[in-house]
Amino acid sequence: MAENVQPLMPGGEHYMLWYAWVFLVIAIIAAILGFGGIAAAAAGIAKICFVIFLVLFLVSLLAGRRRAL
Repeated sequence: MAENVQPLMPGGEHYMLWYAWVFLVIAIIAAILGFGGIAAAAAGIAKICFVIFLVLFLVSLLAGRRRAL
């Protein structure tokens, strides 16, 4: 079995992207059921989590590239 496999769920290093997906699913379910306020709030939280994830990903990508040189 591979020892380098990282889990994609909480407990690994992918918290921010995991929570973005969770809040996106909550927003979709709430919208389908007609809870507009909850859907809007969950979608807003999902957007914020995703943007923070992207910023941290780009920073770590650039920092890793500098060390390799």
